[in-house]
Formats: sequence, structure tokens, C-alpha cells
Amino acid sequence: MKRCLLFLLLTAIVLADDTQNWPQFRGAASDGLGEGATLPETWSDTENVAWKVKVPGWGWSSPIVWGDKVFVTAAVGEKELPTPTVGGYPGGHVGTGEVHRWMLYCFDFESGKMLWEFEAHQGIPPQMRHPRSSFANETPVTDGERVYAYFANIGLFCCDMNGHKLWERRWPSYPMRDGWNTGSSPVLHGGRVFIQNDNDEASFLETVDKLTGKTLWRVPREERSTWSTPYVWENGQRTELVTIGMNKVRSYAVEDGALLWEISGTAGLVSQIPLSKHGLLYAGAGYHYGPLYAIKPGAKGDISLQGEATSNEFIAWSQKRGSSIHPGYLISGERLFVCYDSGLLGCFHAKTGEEIIPMTRLNTKGGRFYASPWAYNGRVFMLNENGDTWVIEDGPEYKLVRKNSLGDVAWATPAIARGSLFIRTYSWLYRFQNKK
Repeated sequence: MKRCLLFLLLTAIVLADDTQNWPQFRGAASDGLGEGATLPETWSDTENVAWKVKVPGWGWSSPIVWGDKVFVTAAVGEKELPTPTVGGYPGGHVGTGEVHRWMLYCFDFESGKMLWEFEAHQGIPPQMRHPRSSFANETPVTDGERVYAYFANIGLFCCDMNGHKLWERRWPSYPMRDGWNTGSSPVLHGGRVFIQNDNDEASFLETVDKLTGKTLWRVPREERSTWSTPYVWENGQRTELVTIGMNKVRSYAVEDGALLWEISGTAGLVSQIPLSKHGLLYAGAGYHYGPLYAIKPGAKGDISLQGEATSNEFIAWSQKRGSSIHPGYLISGERLFVCYDSGLLGCFHAKTGEEIIPMTRLNTKGGRFYASPWAYNGRVFMLNENGDTWVIEDGPEYKLVRKNSLGDVAWATPAIARGSLFIRTYSWLYRFQNKK
């Protein structure tokens, strides 16, 4: 009896330390950090698999988790797409010739059984997509009472946790650069849902009431197509909504959308999400290696760097070629890891910007990185499109521990919850857990 009580007590302590929910893209803090004694370091398509399930259709949105429910979105066409190959062009530019269904799926955490499905829309896609893209790239978000599925060319849909629609909002469909489709995920904070829609015709930032879907404020943006997700920065002085565009990094007041500050200097393709740690905000973008800025709280107006300066009153430090295109930044302790889509890894001191790990080439065999890195239990994980995950030591030197392979194309960023890791590939949604 005493042994049983001790076991239950220790189990309760372990569970208390676990990351319990993963409510949005990259987790509750949008930082890719998790905790959990049973989170796996090693996996394959058969090892440490709690379950794996087929998700109908195709989507590169990330899974999110709340309690006993796992959510993903997908777009289901009339024809089954061929399995994509790395470096190839799976399915071509799917456009106006095929009816699709835009779906939100809910799976049971323990078993992987599909609990319910919600059809947001059925019709011919209003825009085309990039061969590496899908019609369901935006990650949903939940507050544990409602789940919000956003498809930028269709609309925003709010359901209760049992899949019953509570409301919907629809916007016009705007063309994206070269017909590449969309990819900016919604953000939920303080009773509001924030939408960033940068396109080639009429870019805007809009905030809606999470209970009703009614617009609280909307501001136009002098930007062209981006795939960047906005970020809510609570810095002690105020709460800001930070966005990254092709032209500028901008911060807005969450209450009314007033512009607080901006930085010129981004360029090219923008698919990043900002990140904050150590009292600083980290943001940047560029093609292939753009500037990375560490920004102090309290900034006002145009705080762009002048000439060859690398810092100023509100920019603590910057790296001219420090930012990646697709994978988000990862900060563990005082180390800022940057996984570059072309197969490079860099690491900077988060407080000073000094280089910790020199730019290191990873042997990816041509596969690029689209998923954002994550970390737990002293390890940093980087998943590339081959379905291979580099597991490295979370330390001041590059040390590869192992590589885990799933043998399937993977572009979605994983999720972490209740001691489990969730990875979505082209063919499967996996739940991994250390069984030892």
C-alpha cells in the first residue's frame, strides 16, 4: 500500500511538471519549449509510437492539443494527391478545377481515434497554391473552451470543443505572390483573435472578439505577401502585437491597433514568427539570411538602424545575416538557436548577440527545413522535410546525438503535451511517448 501511494505521489509530481497543453503554433508561449519525463529522444515509424493515424486530405498546419483532444486542419480534394518527394513538386498548382473541403479534425489523445470532424467550407479553391504548399497551412488555436480554425482564403471558424459551430467570419480572397497560397496562423490573447493577412492586393491586420467574431479594430498594412504569424509581446511595460513584413517589422497596440514602432530592413520571403526572452524581442527576416534584431521594450516611432550600426537606443544587438526564412528561433537558457532552411545551424548569445556556435552545415542530403525547432530534456530537435530529426545537445558546442527518421515528407512544426510529442507528416499524425 505504501509503495502504491509513493508511486502515485511521484507520478503526480512528474505530471505537474509536464507541458499540459499546446494551444497554438509553437505552444502557449510560441517558443517551442516543452517539459515532460516521458518525452522521447528516440523514435521511428515503429519505435516509441503511442499511435499513428491517417489524416484525410492534406495540410501543413501544426497539431494543437488541449486536455484529451488533438486538433488538426486539412483540405480534402476530390482526387488523392501523389506522395510528395523532397525537392519535387507534388500535385502541381492546384487551382480552380477541383472541389475541396476545408476541415477541422479532432482526435482522442489516448487512442488516436477521430472524435469528430467539422467542415468549414466546400468549393473550388479561390486561389492557387505552391507545389510545396497546401490549402490548410494555418495552425488552429484554442482556449480550452473553443477552437478556432483559420483558412486565410476562406475565413475564420469558431467551434466548441465538441465540434459545433459557434460563429464564422469570412473575408475576400486575395492573390498571393506567384500563387503560393497563405500561411499566417491566428493568435489568441485576452479575449481577442488576431489575424495578419499580408497579400499582393490589400494587406491588413484585424482583431476580432473571440466570443462573437465581431471586428474590434482593423488597420491596413503597406506590405505584400508574407507568411509570418503575429506575436503578442507582454514585456512588463505594455502588451504589443508584433508583425514581420517584407518591408518592416512593426508593433501595434493590442487595444486599438495604433502603430507603436517599426524597423526597416527586412526583405524577400517572410515566414517567421517573433520570439521574446530575457526581456528582449527577437525578430527579423530575409532571403536567404536576413537581419536578426534583439529589441528592447518601450520603443517608439522608427527605430531602424542607421548606416553600419548594429545597435541603438532600442535595439540591443543585431546580426546582419542572423535570421532564417522558415524555421522560427529557439531560445534555451541564454542560447539562441537558428535553424536555416538550407541546412545550416547557428547559435548566438541571446543577451549579447555574440556567436556561440559557428555556422554549421548539416548533412541533409538536399532536404530543407520548414518546421521550427523545439527543445526539452537537454536536447534540441530539428525536423527537415525528409522526415529526419537532428537531435543535438542543448549546449554551447554542436554535438549530434542521433538522427531519427520517419521515412515520410514532413513540413509541419510538431507539438508537445502531457509527456507526448506529436509529429505530422504527409501521410500520418504520430503521437510519440517514451515507453521505457
